[in-house]
Amino acid sequence: MTDILTFFIDQHGCAKNQVDGELIISRLLNLGMTQTFDPAEADLIVINSCGFIESAKKESLDAVCVAHRDYPDAKILLCGCLAERYSQQLKESLPEADGIFGNGDLSKLDEIISQLSENKRPVNVYNQEGVCCGDRKVFLGFRGSAFVKITEGCSNHCSFCAIPLIRGELRSRPASEITAEIESLVSQGIVEINLIGQDLAAYGTGENDNVFGTGRFPLPKINDDGVNCGTETPSALSLLLDKIRDIPGTFFLRLLYIHPDHFNRDIFKCFRENPRLLPYFDIPFQSGDDFIIKAMNRKGSAEEYKRLVADIRRELPEAVLRTTFLTGFPGETAEAAAHTVEFLKAIKSNWSGCFPYSREEDTAAYNMKGRVSAKTAQKRAEELVSVQEELTRKSLSGWVGKEIDVLIEEIVSGEDGLAIGRAWFQAPDVDGSVVVRYEKDDFVQESAVRTGRFVRVKVVASSDVDLDAVFIQGCGNMPDNPSFSLRFAPELTD
Repeated sequence: MTDILTFFIDQHGCAKNQVDGELIISRLLNLGMTQTFDPAEADLIVINSCGFIESAKKESLDAVCVAHRDYPDAKILLCGCLAERYSQQLKESLPEADGIFGNGDLSKLDEIISQLSENKRPVNVYNQEGVCCGDRKVFLGFRGSAFVKITEGCSNHCSFCAIPLIRGELRSRPASEITAEIESLVSQGIVEINLIGQDLAAYGTGENDNVFGTGRFPLPKINDDGVNCGTETPSALSLLLDKIRDIPGTFFLRLLYIHPDHFNRDIFKCFRENPRLLPYFDIPFQSGDDFIIKAMNRKGSAEEYKRLVADIRRELPEAVLRTTFLTGFPGETAEAAAHTVEFLKAIKSNWSGCFPYSREEDTAAYNMKGRVSAKTAQKRAEELVSVQEELTRKSLSGWVGKEIDVLIEEIVSGEDGLAIGRAWFQAPDVDGSVVVRYEKDDFVQESAVRTGRFVRVKVVASSDVDLDAVFIQGCGNMPDNPSFSLRFAPELTD
């Protein structure tokens, strides 16, 4: 029998996996265990892994091996997407892991810990039903912000993507469960709620979904020309946003990751009617070439995606756009790559992530012809990054001289009067920051600049991805305008 009293968590992967990590921490704390931030003090080291692409898989495997080597007295538990995807293979090939546990049903974590304490080697991946959820009291990262998972899995089956293999088909949480969690988070002092899922626009459309007790919702219809014709009834996402609007308290709301083929224009009214809903759109277009878009098993077209961006900016002139591009997809010619560059220049996104294609086994794209060399894919990604950097610089320069409200995330230690925060147009972890300078010897300023508080600042300079600003006044837990003052973004022109 081995006493397992303390644990350390090594977190990998995306925001959705971060939520799982926070749930793991909460369950272990509820078992009476103590979290330590020094792995040398831990009886149990949890590796909450990522299994999405090759580099992430290697990083997670390396973490297991390093933990086994450096902390031989600790039990090593591999959780997360890597465990979900390769549990049986890893059972044989990864003896360094004392246990392998998929995140499909975190309620079974108690059993895993019990088996580890009995010096057994549990390897369990449970059926993926519903969405893992529960009370979270500990948050990985900035304490004033939280991710709320509204769906799990994905039924889009983009040909390059392994998510359905790892997380299963789309399942959506009941709306009442989501609103109850948000109410709980707001009561704990969370001021930024980020709704996440593999495709927020598909909320409520899963085969067995029944999020409002009225059955499954339809996806928007796409005609033969790739045009999104919407739905005849309100989308489940818009109805959910209406429910969230009625939650009392001081918080604002951000939507992260909406598949462009499923974007239903009915959500525009939600933004107009709810000032707490930030006009920040995270839409992964992946390519601007019609042949590649189709090869990725997407139903839209470059022109339809341009129309979507135009509609967003017409309906919500203050809107900020983030997107993602994948370069070097099988069959991507130099001409196709050029189309994506032209597409990026046309939509003028404020932010984007550009990544070389990763060939993942068991995906539809794995055996596609026309493979592109890693060197070429990387070069094309770098070209897109260069274009985006210029677009972002132009966008940020429009804020210079203006006053904005900033949510303080960190007081920089060792620096007099320096703090890091974010404005509404900067999502956590992926976008830039606002560097705030204030007079540390000034009691009013020092009292106002606190982690989790808002401050009014004047932007004095911009760089590639960040803004420099000086303190004007404190705003407390929330600015007068719940969606930040001066919400309208400067127009990005040529």
